[in-house]
Formats: sequence, C-alpha cells, structure tokens
Amino acid sequence: MPKDNSIKSVLIIGSGPIVIGQACEFDYSGTQAARSIREEGIKVILINSNPATIMTDPMMADRVYLLPLTVESIEQILEENEINAVLPTMGGQTALNLCKEVDDLGIWEKNNVKLIGVDIKAIDKAEDREKFRLWMIEMGIPVCPAKIANSFLEGKEFAQEIGFPLVLRPSFTLGGTGGGIVFKKEELDEALSRALTASPIHEVLVEKAVLGWKEFELELLRDAADNVAIICTVENFDPMGVHTGDSITVAPAMTLSDTGFQLMRNTAIRMMRALGNFAGGCNVQFAMNPQTEEIIVVEINPRVSRSSALASKATGYPIAKIAAKLAIGYNLDELKNQITQSTSAYFEPALDYVIVKIPRWNFDKFKGADDTLGFQMKSVGEVMGIGRSFAEAVQKACQSLENDAIGLGYYGKSLMHTDELIEYIKTPKWDRIFRIKDALMAGASIKRICESTKIDRWFIYQIQKICDCEKQLMEYEFKTLPDDLLREAKMLGFSDEQIAKLTNEEDADTVYERRKAMGLLRVFKMVDTCAAEFEAKTPYFYSTFENK
Repeated sequence: MPKDNSIKSVLIIGSGPIVIGQACEFDYSGTQAARSIREEGIKVILINSNPATIMTDPMMADRVYLLPLTVESIEQILEENEINAVLPTMGGQTALNLCKEVDDLGIWEKNNVKLIGVDIKAIDKAEDREKFRLWMIEMGIPVCPAKIANSFLEGKEFAQEIGFPLVLRPSFTLGGTGGGIVFKKEELDEALSRALTASPIHEVLVEKAVLGWKEFELELLRDAADNVAIICTVENFDPMGVHTGDSITVAPAMTLSDTGFQLMRNTAIRMMRALGNFAGGCNVQFAMNPQTEEIIVVEINPRVSRSSALASKATGYPIAKIAAKLAIGYNLDELKNQITQSTSAYFEPALDYVIVKIPRWNFDKFKGADDTLGFQMKSVGEVMGIGRSFAEAVQKACQSLENDAIGLGYYGKSLMHTDELIEYIKTPKWDRIFRIKDALMAGASIKRICESTKIDRWFIYQIQKICDCEKQLMEYEFKTLPDDLLREAKMLGFSDEQIAKLTNEEDADTVYERRKAMGLLRVFKMVDTCAAEFEAKTPYFYSTFENK
C-alpha cells in the first residue's frame, strides 16, 4: 500500500551520548531515516541530547531538540509541535526504553501520537528476557536452559540449579551492559549484583552458557503486507562468549551450511511475523552447535542496531532508509532498489566479496581496565575491510586499526613461545587474532589452535594461508622476489609496507614502483548487492588486486 497520508510529522528519538556500548552506528541509521522521511514531504522533528552527531545537523531535520532523553523533554516537544507519529527504532535501546516509559504514562495516546516502526508489545516481548523465553518456548523454538531472577537470592538459587558456567543477561540494557559470564561460584555474587543494578526493571536472565558454539546474526525487514526479506547474514569469528560488538564479524557467513542457513532463515521469519503488527527492521541472533548444527535463539531486537549499520555498509542495502519508508506505510515491492534503480527493494542481497569488521578498543587510555572480552561490550568503534577473500579483507581491516599493525601482524612484537601463545589465546582479548597468527608462524597446529579458541577451523586455515605466503616472502630479498609471489601476496591483502618489511626492503615505495611496472595495480569493484546480476547505478566501490 502507499504511504500513510495521515502522517504529516514524525518525531525521531536519537540514542543520546556516544558511549562505550553504542559507538556511532545509531547516528548513521538515524540520519538515513530522517532524510528518507523528509523526502516524502513529511516534517521531521528530532530529539537527541548529543550535539556531536550528524543527525543533529540542522540540514537533517525540520526541527532539532538538543534535550535530555527524558519524559519531560518528550512532553515539551509534543506541546510545541503537532506530531502524528513517533519512530523510536533508530535510537537503539535508549530510544526504545524512553518510548516505552512515555507509553506507560499514556502520553502518546493522550496526544494522539501513533507509534511506527515497532509496537509496545514487540518491545516487551523482545527486551523482557522472561517474556522472550516463554514466547520462544510457546513457538517451539529452542532456547538455552534459563530462569528469570528479580532478586539476588533468586539469582543465586537459579545459578545453583543451572550450574556453571552460566550467563547473566539483564533486561532492557544496551551493549550487554551489566551482563557477563560466571565461570565459578566465587564470581557469582559480584556479577549478579552488577547485573540486577544494570537492568532498569531489576530483572536478570540466568542462562546456561553455550561457550564454543558458533554465533550468527540475521538482519530482516518486514512490511505491512507481511513480506519479509533477509538482508544480510553475519557470522562471528569468535564463538559464543564474546559480545557481537566486540567480536570480529564476517559477511556473508563463511562456515554456514545451506541446511543451517535455511533453518535460521525460516526461524527468523517466523519470529518476526509473530513479534507484532508493525513494519520495520529487526535482527535475530542464533547460536549453533558446530558438531550437530542444532540451533538456539539468543535474542531478537525489534530495531536497527550496530549490526544493521554494518549490514547496510556490507551489502549496499540502506536498511534504515528502507525501514523508515516501511514505517510510514510503503510495502517492500513498492520501493525501488536503491542500487539498481530498476528492480524493487523486495529482494535479498547476494555478495561476491567478503566483509570483515574488526572492533577498536582504547584500553591504552584506561589504565587498569580489564581487556578480557565477554558479554559486556567494550569497543569504542570499528573498522571494515572489503576484499575478494577473507584473507584480503581481514588484512585490509587490520591496516585500518591505527595500532601500528600493517596487516595481520606486528612483526617482532610478540616474544612469547608457542606454549605461551596457546595459553594466551584461550582467553578472548583484543589482540587474539594477532596472537593466533603468531602461534601459526611459530609452528602451532591448526587443530591445537581450534581446540584452544573454539574458533571455526575454516578461519584458522585462512590465517594459515597468510602465514604460508609470509614465510615464502621471507625467503627472498626484494630484488630477487618472484613476480608471481608478489602478485599472490597482494591478492592476499599484504600491503606494500608489509612486503617491504618481510623482504628487507627499506622503502615501501620501491615495492609500489615495481608492481606498477608489472601492471599489478588496484582495480575497483562495485558493491552492488546483487553480485552483478543486474546493472548497478551506485558509485560505491572497493579496491582489490586482480588480473582484470
């Protein structure tokens, strides 16, 4: 159906201050949504307490309020403006929580403001851990053994029943705030107190830990006609036990079988259709047993998220823009594919490249901070590499980290022996992928690394490819380096600086001049969402090294 003509003005709720656990992705989504709604001739009023965002630029909305994200601020805005609808799904958990608080007080109803993009029942179902668990059981969808605790004593009692290790998941929090893994009884009291305090409704899910299972996330869009499209499937490099925001993530999923994908896809679509009567976006997280392909649902978020922003960049499909159009009434098949400009937006992107996202941390600025990664997000941002292979994409991402890495390697910085490295990589830390590479260079077997980290064997084989090429490079001085090996290194993502260092060449420019003379130059490929099946119209490219 066409857009809802009764909507003349929309209030968009932002995510507030950019803090650890949010990064900047909600600004990316909110900006897309504001522009998307305004181009339909609908007035946009925006509230966000953070002036250091693009969405608060006066160009983005008709009226911007730099006010605290509180009920009082919402009341002030409703008094000063004629608002027909509110869109809270672009401001993360902060916006959803505020929207629900305002609804509980009857303020939306009193002011005849319609909630779009989500509904209150969906927020309750998805964010209240106990309601979510019972809903999944009712639908016959597997979840982890768990119980809800509203008090310290309940939590302790349930922990003893479930057994260790276990996971604490506070309700209605963002970025895993207050949550974490408890490995033994002695750690429980402090962790449980922290989790209960973090939840605005003083509620915590005490859940059996499925450490070592693989983790996947599906990004979905749904319209008012109940059409659902899977926009992107993201795989975590790290197994369960590390928050998605702190894990290296890869798109498309690399180690997922077709049967596993179809099971996840069908389950996610069932969940979104049963979540509530609304049009918009959501993401569903799954854990999968690597031996049996048994899956459990971890959570569903009825909003755009950090992962939605990553999926938008990874696929070229503007999730927030389309989700905003769906929220004001359009159906997927009525909207144009923004990439081809000829087909409809009701399609599922196909990728002929690999995206690798690596989070960024600032532990060096927080002396004494625990750099162990877990269920509570600690990263302050992320970098993204695009390549024709995982090896190329991961090296490009490493080169962007601004931590002196010139690819996947620190070259001489690790002084640990093989056994020390194996012990070190058992605990997830910000530099684990670098230490895995060090361990492979030192001669550790792929099997031993997989057993120590529970990371899928396929990823370790890809890192081994980089190590094998690096060892070959070190056998030569740059002047005697074969052209074929130089070409292979560039296709595996090695930078000129890496190649110079490994072949004892002082100046990386010498590497550039030689490959330029060889005709080994970057070519640019288009991010077209449909693997070149249709002609793409968008100037969105990545560079790579290929013969053509």
